[in-house]
Amino acid sequence: MRTFVAGQEAHGDFEFAELALGIDVDLFRGPLEFETDGERDARQDAARDILADLRAEAAAGDDVAGWDALYADALTRTVPFLRSARALRPMTGEAA
Repeated sequence: MRTFVAGQEAHGDFEFAELALGIDVDLFRGPLEFETDGERDARQDAARDILADLRAEAAAGDDVAGWDALYADALTRTVPFLRSARALRPMTGEAA
């Protein structure tokens, strides 16, 4: 079965959510796989700019942009479980 949102075909759950909500989750939360410092800096700069635009639109009376801004802001405060688990290093020493 094929799923469409606003005339665009969604290929999977994440793409469906992105099309339905209008928010790129990876942009605000960060990707699940490794990213370089330069990639992270560029992603975070873009996310800050988009979030500022959403807040400005919300202040101008756009309720949808206001909700999008709240959601995007909340995503910036999350850490994907898989990425945080990979950051843990195996214990060494006597206690291990």
